[in-house]
Amino acid sequence: MTNNNIKTALLALAITPALVFAQADMPPTNDLENPYLTQSGYFKMPAGRDWGSSSTVEIDADGESIWVAERCGGNANACVEKPDTNLIMLFSKNGDMVRSFGAGYITWPHGIHVDHDGNVWVADARGSEQTQGYDGEHYGHQVHKFSPTGVHLMSLGKKGGGQDDEYFYTPNDVHVAPDGSIFVGEGHSSAEGSTNRVHKFDADGNHLFSFGEWGTEPGNFRQPHGLAMDSKGRLFVADRGNNRIQIFDQDGNLLDVWHQFSRLSGIYIDENDVLYGADSESGSVNPDHGDWVRGIRIGSAITGEVEFLIPDPQPDCRGTCTAEGVVADAHGNIFGAEVGPVGGIKRYVRPVK
Repeated sequence: MTNNNIKTALLALAITPALVFAQADMPPTNDLENPYLTQSGYFKMPAGRDWGSSSTVEIDADGESIWVAERCGGNANACVEKPDTNLIMLFSKNGDMVRSFGAGYITWPHGIHVDHDGNVWVADARGSEQTQGYDGEHYGHQVHKFSPTGVHLMSLGKKGGGQDDEYFYTPNDVHVAPDGSIFVGEGHSSAEGSTNRVHKFDADGNHLFSFGEWGTEPGNFRQPHGLAMDSKGRLFVADRGNNRIQIFDQDGNLLDVWHQFSRLSGIYIDENDVLYGADSESGSVNPDHGDWVRGIRIGSAITGEVEFLIPDPQPDCRGTCTAEGVVADAHGNIFGAEVGPVGGIKRYVRPVK
């Protein structure tokens, strides 16, 4: 082997997957196997109640039951107009509703997380001020903590919303680390100059620090839309407006940038470090990312490799389509929460061979 060939081989070994995945212009990861079957209508709503939009789905501490925060049979403003609706719902593994709660606290449920004690956290990404004709005390733009039975335990953020030091304004998602630290992704707008950052709180809800701002540079955000954490304690941020995942340590230091999971609205990492990413907008809301197939990508949170793709069953859909929120149970079944046009939850099952 010549010196030039040896040098070329060493350079090839030195180019890690992370460096390749950091390229914003990398080719789409579309040509992937889909070993899953799609099940619609698996979860049963009570008589007289229809599914509305949902971007929130989470696995219970038992590894099988499913939590959903649904937008009161509609989408924007529906929960303000129906303040007596219990929008946080627990479903059994068989799809039957077990309990519901949360009426009057939340205007537009957007992110959901179950912590290690089984408590349910919900991020409310709108406020009552956006509902025409509402004349009550304004609320919204907060993160709420409930016990598994629905007791309200904590609120983070200023009721009715705040900006700068008076957080939050449109918080997207919440994630609780194993030590109880709380992370919140804030900023549902990707417009230039809008509030876009991630906050860290201690277990008692005391604000520790924030990191990031609006921007396209590494470490900044345009819609930190979803949060997840791997077994190493690294924080994964679905930076939707920038079509990437950004990975941080728990002090807010940037570790890596990935593009191979596409333009993610939702992200979930299971205990085996399998990463599930839901792209609900490529080609429909975001034509510039139209070469990427919209759907759920499944891969490794450790290596960054993408193995499977569940494509949107409605490829001609316009707007926010297919799963926006995503989670998987202990058996590897995947659940996708849909904003529209259908709404509700789809279940994706991998047949046993």
